[in-house]
Amino acid sequence: MMILNILRILASYLLGSISFSYIAGVLCKGIDIRNFGSGNAGTTNVLRVLGPAPAVAVLLCDVFKGVASIYLGKASGSEIIMLLCGIAVVVGHNYPVFLRFKGGKGIATSLGVILTISPLWSSILILIGLVVLYKTRIVSLSVMVGTVLFPFMFVLVHRTWYHLIFALILTCLALYRHKSNLARILSGEEPKLGERESRIK
Repeated sequence: MMILNILRILASYLLGSISFSYIAGVLCKGIDIRNFGSGNAGTTNVLRVLGPAPAVAVLLCDVFKGVASIYLGKASGSEIIMLLCGIAVVVGHNYPVFLRFKGGKGIATSLGVILTISPLWSSILILIGLVVLYKTRIVSLSVMVGTVLFPFMFVLVHRTWYHLIFALILTCLALYRHKSNLARILSGEEPKLGERESRIK
């Protein structure tokens, strides 16, 4: 049983390591998306570089990775294994073994994870993020606001120590990957949604 659970966690990491942003760049323009725009293998950069249709496809696929990992973990019958699978898939997205550990920021995949575990509270966080995005047009700011609020709201529903640790790990992963965005926000240099200077023609 222990070996099977380890395999579930490993499979979640490998699933996360499938970079749909990278695949979209290769299929649409024959490029490595990490060499263009912000250099991030994520939905926002795909939107700026490749356009809305590839970005929507990447977003849905990345969310699906998170959903699939939770169901994979649920099959173990252990809540802790399920949460570890959720962490593993986000780590895989951020540090994919197939791309020499240079991946995305894990937000869409994290969204798939937490939506599957707590759909109601996750939906509230999404609404808050959308309000911030509407007011500021800064994607990274809306993401960070939701990320900071996530542990507090999550623990209100799941009042266990391992849920708290899970929420804090996902939050730290997201904030760490957004540290450069935070610096640009503070300096007023963070691009706003709809700015397409880096798009490939």
